[in-house]
Amino acid sequence: MSEIAYTVRRSSRARRVRVNVHAHAGVEVVLPARAPERAAATAVRELRPWIERRLGEAQQALARVAARAGTLPYLDDSLALVPQPSRTRVHRDGERLLVPEQDPSAAIERFYRRAARAEIAPRLDRAAALAGTPYRELSIRAQRTRWASCSANGSMSFNWRLLLAPARVLDYVVWHEVCHLQVLDHSPRYWSLLERSWPDYREDREWLRVNGATLVL
Repeated sequence: MSEIAYTVRRSSRARRVRVNVHAHAGVEVVLPARAPERAAATAVRELRPWIERRLGEAQQALARVAARAGTLPYLDDSLALVPQPSRTRVHRDGERLLVPEQDPSAAIERFYRRAARAEIAPRLDRAAALAGTPYRELSIRAQRTRWASCSANGSMSFNWRLLLAPARVLDYVVWHEVCHLQVLDHSPRYWSLLERSWPDYREDREWLRVNGATLVL
Protein backbone atom coordinates (compact mmCIF):
# COMPACT_ATOMS: atom_id res chain seq x y z
CA MET A 1 0.00 0.00 0.00
CA SER A 2 1.54 3.32 -1.08
CA GLU A 3 2.00 6.17 1.35
CA ILE A 4 -0.20 9.24 1.05
CA ALA A 5 1.87 12.36 0.42
CA TYR A 6 0.96 15.36 2.56
CA THR A 7 2.23 18.72 3.73
CA VAL A 8 2.18 20.04 7.30
CA ARG A 9 1.16 23.53 8.36
CA ARG A 10 1.27 24.70 11.95
CA SER A 11 -1.36 27.10 13.19
CA SER A 12 -1.48 28.98 16.47
CA ARG A 13 -5.27 29.13 16.08
CA ALA A 14 -5.78 25.38 15.59
CA ARG A 15 -7.27 23.58 18.60
CA ARG A 16 -6.86 20.09 17.15
CA VAL A 17 -5.21 18.25 14.28
CA ARG A 18 -7.10 18.87 11.04
CA VAL A 19 -6.70 17.26 7.61
CA ASN A 20 -7.67 19.14 4.46
CA VAL A 21 -7.81 17.68 0.95
CA HIS A 22 -7.44 20.18 -1.89
CA ALA A 23 -7.85 19.29 -5.56
CA HIS A 24 -4.91 21.44 -6.61
CA ALA A 25 -2.66 21.36 -3.52
CA GLY A 26 -3.20 17.80 -2.30
CA VAL A 27 -3.38 16.72 1.35
CA GLU A 28 -2.59 19.23 4.08
CA VAL A 29 -2.37 18.47 7.79
CA VAL A 30 -2.89 21.43 10.10
CA LEU A 31 -1.21 20.99 13.48
CA PRO A 32 -1.70 23.06 16.63
CA ALA A 33 1.46 24.93 17.59
CA ARG A 34 2.47 22.47 20.32
CA ALA A 35 1.40 19.23 18.68
CA PRO A 36 4.19 16.71 17.98
CA GLU A 37 5.17 16.19 14.35
CA ARG A 38 4.17 12.53 14.51
CA ALA A 39 0.55 13.61 15.04
CA ALA A 40 0.38 14.43 11.32
CA ALA A 41 1.32 10.90 10.25
CA THR A 42 -1.10 9.43 12.79
CA ALA A 43 -3.97 11.57 11.48
CA VAL A 44 -3.26 10.63 7.85
CA ARG A 45 -3.09 6.94 8.74
CA GLU A 46 -6.34 7.00 10.74
CA LEU A 47 -8.20 9.02 8.11
CA ARG A 48 -6.83 7.15 5.09
CA PRO A 49 -10.21 5.85 3.76
CA TRP A 50 -11.74 9.34 4.03
CA ILE A 51 -8.66 10.96 2.43
CA GLU A 52 -8.70 8.49 -0.46
CA ARG A 53 -12.38 9.23 -1.12
CA ARG A 54 -11.70 12.96 -1.12
CA LEU A 55 -8.68 12.54 -3.42
CA GLY A 56 -10.86 10.55 -5.81
CA GLU A 57 -13.46 13.30 -5.83
CA ALA A 58 -10.68 15.85 -6.40
CA GLN A 59 -9.37 13.96 -9.43
CA GLN A 60 -12.88 13.80 -10.87
CA ALA A 61 -13.26 17.55 -10.34
CA LEU A 62 -9.99 18.26 -12.16
CA ALA A 63 -11.11 16.03 -15.02
CA ARG A 64 -14.35 18.04 -15.32
CA VAL A 65 -12.34 21.26 -15.49
CA ALA A 66 -10.12 19.82 -18.24
CA ALA A 67 -13.20 18.69 -20.19
CA ARG A 68 -14.53 22.25 -20.49
CA ALA A 69 -12.27 22.68 -23.56
CA GLY A 70 -12.52 26.34 -24.50
CA THR A 71 -15.66 27.15 -22.53
CA LEU A 72 -16.43 28.55 -19.11
CA PRO A 73 -19.57 28.12 -17.01
CA TYR A 74 -21.56 31.22 -16.08
CA LEU A 75 -24.33 30.20 -13.69
CA ASP A 76 -26.57 27.97 -15.85
CA ASP A 77 -24.90 28.93 -19.14
CA SER A 78 -21.77 27.68 -20.90
CA LEU A 79 -19.84 30.46 -22.65
CA ALA A 80 -17.49 29.76 -25.55
CA LEU A 81 -14.16 31.59 -25.24
CA VAL A 82 -13.36 33.59 -28.39
CA PRO A 83 -9.80 35.06 -28.37
CA GLN A 84 -9.37 38.37 -30.22
CA PRO A 85 -5.91 39.83 -30.95
CA SER A 86 -6.58 43.49 -30.13
CA ARG A 87 -8.91 42.98 -27.19
CA THR A 88 -7.90 43.97 -23.62
CA ARG A 89 -11.27 43.84 -21.85
CA VAL A 90 -13.56 40.81 -21.75
CA HIS A 91 -17.01 41.25 -23.24
CA ARG A 92 -19.94 38.85 -23.28
CA ASP A 93 -21.74 38.50 -26.60
CA GLY A 94 -24.65 36.14 -26.07
CA GLU A 95 -23.20 32.68 -25.50
CA ARG A 96 -19.69 33.86 -26.41
CA LEU A 97 -17.06 35.43 -24.19
CA LEU A 98 -14.73 37.67 -26.21
CA VAL A 99 -11.33 37.58 -24.51
CA PRO A 100 -7.76 38.83 -25.09
CA GLU A 101 -5.72 36.48 -27.25
CA GLN A 102 -2.66 36.44 -24.99
CA ASP A 103 -2.95 35.20 -21.37
CA PRO A 104 -6.60 36.21 -20.82
CA SER A 105 -6.96 34.86 -17.25
CA ALA A 106 -6.58 38.21 -15.44
CA ALA A 107 -9.04 39.93 -17.78
CA ILE A 108 -11.53 37.06 -17.42
CA GLU A 109 -11.32 37.28 -13.64
CA ARG A 110 -12.03 41.02 -13.79
CA PHE A 111 -15.07 40.28 -15.95
CA TYR A 112 -16.39 37.71 -13.47
CA ARG A 113 -15.76 40.06 -10.53
CA ARG A 114 -17.82 42.79 -12.20
CA ALA A 115 -20.52 40.32 -13.15
CA ALA A 116 -20.60 38.86 -9.63
CA ARG A 117 -21.71 42.17 -8.14
CA ALA A 118 -24.39 42.56 -10.80
CA GLU A 119 -25.69 39.00 -10.20
CA ILE A 120 -25.39 38.87 -6.41
CA ALA A 121 -26.63 42.35 -5.41
CA PRO A 122 -30.26 41.88 -6.57
CA ARG A 123 -30.38 38.36 -5.14
CA LEU A 124 -29.07 39.61 -1.81
CA ASP A 125 -31.45 42.58 -1.77
CA ARG A 126 -34.43 40.32 -2.48
CA ALA A 127 -33.49 37.70 0.13
CA ALA A 128 -32.74 40.30 2.80
CA ALA A 129 -36.07 42.01 2.12
CA LEU A 130 -37.97 38.72 2.35
CA ALA A 131 -36.18 37.87 5.59
CA GLY A 132 -36.73 41.36 7.00
CA THR A 133 -33.03 41.63 7.88
CA PRO A 134 -31.17 44.43 6.08
CA TYR A 135 -27.44 44.10 5.49
CA ARG A 136 -24.81 46.83 5.68
CA GLU A 137 -22.71 46.46 2.52
CA LEU A 138 -21.66 44.00 -0.18
CA SER A 139 -18.11 43.24 -1.27
CA ILE A 140 -16.84 40.84 -3.94
CA ARG A 141 -13.61 39.01 -3.13
CA ALA A 142 -11.48 35.98 -4.00
CA GLN A 143 -11.39 34.18 -0.65
CA ARG A 144 -9.22 31.08 -0.52
CA THR A 145 -11.28 29.04 1.93
CA ARG A 146 -14.76 30.60 1.96
CA TRP A 147 -17.54 31.09 -0.53
CA ALA A 148 -19.05 33.94 1.44
CA SER A 149 -19.17 35.52 4.89
CA CYS A 150 -21.37 37.73 7.03
CA SER A 151 -19.80 39.89 9.71
CA ALA A 152 -21.40 40.81 13.03
CA ASN A 153 -22.14 44.31 11.69
CA GLY A 154 -24.02 42.97 8.66
CA SER A 155 -21.27 43.36 6.03
CA MET A 156 -21.56 40.72 3.32
CA SER A 157 -18.68 39.28 1.28
CA PHE A 158 -19.06 36.84 -1.63
CA ASN A 159 -16.53 34.94 -3.72
CA TRP A 160 -16.72 35.84 -7.41
CA ARG A 161 -16.10 32.19 -8.30
CA LEU A 162 -19.70 31.43 -7.33
CA LEU A 163 -20.63 32.60 -10.83
CA LEU A 164 -18.97 29.41 -12.10
CA ALA A 165 -21.57 27.38 -10.17
CA PRO A 166 -25.23 26.72 -11.09
CA ALA A 167 -27.61 29.57 -10.29
CA ARG A 168 -29.39 27.58 -7.58
CA VAL A 169 -26.07 27.12 -5.74
CA LEU A 170 -25.43 30.87 -5.80
CA ASP A 171 -28.96 31.43 -4.49
CA TYR A 172 -28.29 28.94 -1.69
CA VAL A 173 -25.11 30.75 -0.64
CA VAL A 174 -26.98 34.06 -0.61
CA TRP A 175 -29.63 32.61 1.69
CA HIS A 176 -26.95 30.96 3.82
CA GLU A 177 -25.46 34.39 4.54
CA VAL A 178 -28.81 36.19 4.90
CA CYS A 179 -29.75 33.72 7.64
CA HIS A 180 -26.54 34.69 9.42
CA LEU A 181 -27.98 38.20 9.77
CA GLN A 182 -30.32 36.64 12.34
CA VAL A 183 -28.12 33.86 13.73
CA LEU A 184 -24.39 34.42 13.33
CA ASP A 185 -23.26 30.92 14.34
CA HIS A 186 -24.04 27.44 12.98
CA SER A 187 -26.19 26.31 15.88
CA PRO A 188 -29.27 24.09 15.45
CA ARG A 189 -31.33 27.27 15.50
CA TYR A 190 -29.40 28.55 12.49
CA TRP A 191 -29.84 25.35 10.43
CA SER A 192 -33.54 25.30 11.25
CA LEU A 193 -33.85 28.88 10.00
CA LEU A 194 -31.93 28.08 6.81
CA GLU A 195 -34.10 25.04 6.11
CA ARG A 196 -37.24 27.18 6.35
CA SER A 197 -35.70 29.76 4.03
CA TRP A 198 -34.01 27.36 1.57
CA PRO A 199 -35.44 23.83 2.05
CA ASP A 200 -32.98 22.15 -0.36
CA TYR A 201 -29.86 23.59 1.26
CA ARG A 202 -28.33 20.16 1.96
CA GLU A 203 -28.30 19.27 -1.75
CA ASP A 204 -26.67 22.57 -2.73
CA ARG A 205 -24.18 22.45 0.15
CA GLU A 206 -23.14 18.96 -1.00
CA TRP A 207 -22.78 20.20 -4.58
CA LEU A 208 -20.31 22.82 -3.38
CA ARG A 209 -18.38 20.30 -1.31
CA VAL A 210 -17.99 17.91 -4.23
CA ASN A 211 -17.62 20.44 -7.06
CA GLY A 212 -16.02 23.43 -5.36
CA ALA A 213 -12.64 22.57 -6.86
CA THR A 214 -14.11 23.00 -10.36
CA LEU A 215 -14.94 26.67 -9.74
CA VAL A 216 -11.72 27.93 -11.30
CA LEU A 217 -10.81 29.54 -14.58
